[in-house]
Amino acid sequence: MRVVQLITQERGGPVDHAVDVAVELARRGHDSHLVAPSDAVLDRVAGTGVRAHRAAMSGKRDLRGARAIARTLRGIGPDVVHLQDRRAGLVGRLLAGRAAAPTVYTLHGVPDSLAPLVPGNLAVTAPRRGDRAAYLWAERVLASRPRTALVTPCAALAHYARAQVGAPAARVHVVPNGVAASWFDPAPVRRTTPAAGRTRAVWVGLLQPVKRVEDLVRATARVPDLELVLVGDGPERARVEAAVAATGTGDRVRLAGYLADPAPVLRDADLFVLSSAAEASPMALLQAMACGVPPVATRVGGVPEVVRDGTDGLLVRPGDDEQWVAALGALVADAPRRRAMGAAARARVADHHRLDHTVAALLPIYEGVAG
Repeated sequence: MRVVQLITQERGGPVDHAVDVAVELARRGHDSHLVAPSDAVLDRVAGTGVRAHRAAMSGKRDLRGARAIARTLRGIGPDVVHLQDRRAGLVGRLLAGRAAAPTVYTLHGVPDSLAPLVPGNLAVTAPRRGDRAAYLWAERVLASRPRTALVTPCAALAHYARAQVGAPAARVHVVPNGVAASWFDPAPVRRTTPAAGRTRAVWVGLLQPVKRVEDLVRATARVPDLELVLVGDGPERARVEAAVAATGTGDRVRLAGYLADPAPVLRDADLFVLSSAAEASPMALLQAMACGVPPVATRVGGVPEVVRDGTDGLLVRPGDDEQWVAALGALVADAPRRRAMGAAARARVADHHRLDHTVAALLPIYEGVAG
């Protein structure tokens, strides 16, 4: 089967997922293609058997970029186009229609203004007038097009797709995100260690308001034996730096910036932390758990479908400083409990979130839309 993974982003969980799915399809002998906006993304599939195509679209109104993607799809002649981010989902279904190609769209998340429509998520930003009606209407129309299917990585998003978008129930499929086998490699000897007596927590993501990273900084200030490494960059960096200065945690909080490969940092962690007000099924969470790192995460969106509270890690209410301090303090003080939770987290992902399981579930969906 000739399958295209179409991505319009350069970073983030959807990019990791698109690359991994493309590589696994090629490994299984399919004619696998990746259409992405930059060489930095395409270089990740070099030598894997995936055919790489560069085509960039900077926004939904970028007509030149849309034409470039349309030409690329016509040249490939795919059996299925798998759309892997919201821009690709909105625009790509129209472009694929012109190329006479059926589509599968993975809904990795929703706009921040619609976050509370997903069970478990909090409000993030006030919706602009007409946002809800316009976005949901467009999604409903596109989800009802012939020869298309909608995939969600968690049940919370599937509920949103059916109840809020109005997508036909038979076209909505829950396929949990999966991590590549390399994440389960035995952990190497630790490259760097925390200062004496300290426990290291690692956060990975885009520094933006929905992530509530300042909550982590405040909690770290109240757990003296904890050090925090923040991997990522984004518009909230200045606010996070200000929070570090205000709490006097500059010796225990480090902003590492964006890292193309966060695996070494995750493998050096004692804890993984996720502080978001809204999420679906974060790839960084799954990657950390595959490394045997227990998470302390907010109870939002699809996170409770991954993390069993008290077994694989601990769940807290987003924005609840007291719960954050209690959860972090409990695991900082109890190394045997951390190790037990880390082993359970690794087994949880190995059993339910492996990449080969994900692709095995996607193939019948591809075949269904291809007819």
